[in-house]
Amino acid sequence: MLVTSLTAAALYLLITGLHWRQLRTGKKFDRQLLQVLTLLALVLHGYSAWVAVQSPEGINFGFFKVSVLIFWTINLAFVLSLARRPLENLLLILYPLSAVTLLILPSAPGNISPFEEFSTGMLAHIGSSVLAYSVLTLATCQAAVVALQDYRLHHHYTGKVLQLLPPLQLMETMLFELLWIGFILLSLSIGTGLLFLEDMFAQHLAHKTLLTLCAWGLFAMLLWGRHYLGWRSQTAVRLTLAGFAVLMLGYFGSKLVLELILQRA
Repeated sequence: MLVTSLTAAALYLLITGLHWRQLRTGKKFDRQLLQVLTLLALVLHGYSAWVAVQSPEGINFGFFKVSVLIFWTINLAFVLSLARRPLENLLLILYPLSAVTLLILPSAPGNISPFEEFSTGMLAHIGSSVLAYSVLTLATCQAAVVALQDYRLHHHYTGKVLQLLPPLQLMETMLFELLWIGFILLSLSIGTGLLFLEDMFAQHLAHKTLLTLCAWGLFAMLLWGRHYLGWRSQTAVRLTLAGFAVLMLGYFGSKLVLELILQRA
């Protein structure tokens, strides 16, 4: 895992550097080379995530272990989305973050739960949660790019980076496509949790559940406002960032405090 995680991190950073160079200079690099590097990085990242999360004793849901798995899912969704939408610039955010999680992974603490604890319903809840977090992370990165593009357009700044981005209207359309997919997956995650988890409102999970419901409410309000009131740009960006922050605080914030500060499962 040490070799594969470090190699995957190096590949992500290399691809980021190549893409940044293209944005800065306008000089394109070999697209086939980029595809090969991306595929190799995804394979090594996926293997590292599998080894980190799965063990003979059970499933390891440690903070950094799950982070590596979620970023692999995010990157896979990102690469698949490139087939129909020009989202290439998101890799400038996603790949460096993925590299950081991979660099930390070999020395990260673990938290193993026996296989017997996981029913089919619980696995459905976990799977839909990972997918929801992944797609909503993509939406948040897209919101950040939309915010930058909107700011530069309003201040009449035209640089090479702005010229390489799709029109703002298309960027907003892509943002709301990701938000709808993420919202549906988050709804599925909440629904499977209510159906299959007996302790969603237990003391140690109550804050996570309530924050997740608050995030769901923010995303629902944003999508309603878009459909009925035509909300755009800055309003969409603010609510997307707020919803994502609340969602991540509910899961990663509590997990970080329990594992790394309180040293509890």
